[in-house]
Amino acid sequence: MNAVPASARNDRTGVVDAAMRVLGENGLPGLSMRRIADVLEVQVSALYWHFPNKQTLLAAVSERIVALNDERADAAPDLAAIATTLRERLLAHRDGAELVSSSLALGLLELPSRAQLEKAALAAGLDATSAGIAADTIVHYVIGFTFYEQQRVHAAVVGAVDASADLTPAQVGDRVDAFDAGLKMVVAGVRSAAGAHRSR
Repeated sequence: MNAVPASARNDRTGVVDAAMRVLGENGLPGLSMRRIADVLEVQVSALYWHFPNKQTLLAAVSERIVALNDERADAAPDLAAIATTLRERLLAHRDGAELVSSSLALGLLELPSRAQLEKAALAAGLDATSAGIAADTIVHYVIGFTFYEQQRVHAAVVGAVDASADLTPAQVGDRVDAFDAGLKMVVAGVRSAAGAHRSR
C-alpha cells in the first residue's frame, strides 16, 4: 500500500479515507482497525482519538457511502429515483449494503435517502406515520436486494457458488431489470395507499 500523507493521518476525514480504501481492497470482513492503522502508518490507539469504537468508525464509512450529491439532494421527490440512487451508492462500494445495513440496525446512521423517501411519500398524499412506513419499506427493499446481489457476487468470486445456479427466472436476466420490476411493485403499493388515504 502507498503511504498516506502525514497531513491526513491526524484527522477524522483521513481515517475515513483510509477505511474506505481498506474496504475496497479487503471487503467488510477485512476492514479491521489494524489494517486502517497500517494504511495511515499509525498505532491502532491513534484511531480512537477520532472514533470511540469500531462501530462509530464503520458508521462514518457508511455515511460516506450513502452521502448524496448536492444537486440530487434538492431534486424533486420521486420514490423510484431516490431508491435507484441509493442502490447505485451501495453498489459502488464493496460490501456497501451489508455495512450500511449494520450501521442502520445499530442506530448509528441517519440515511439521507430515507428522509427523501419520507418527503416523497408525504408529497404523494400519505400521512406522516404512513410516509415513514413507506420510506422504511423501500429502504429495506433496496438494501436487502443489493445485499443479496453483493453476497452472490462475492461467493462467485471465491468459488463458493456457481453465479448462475439457483436463481429465479427474474434473476437470470438483467439484475437491474429485476430490481426495477420489484421497485415498481413497491412504489405502486405506496401510491395505492396514498390514493386510499386521499379518498377518505
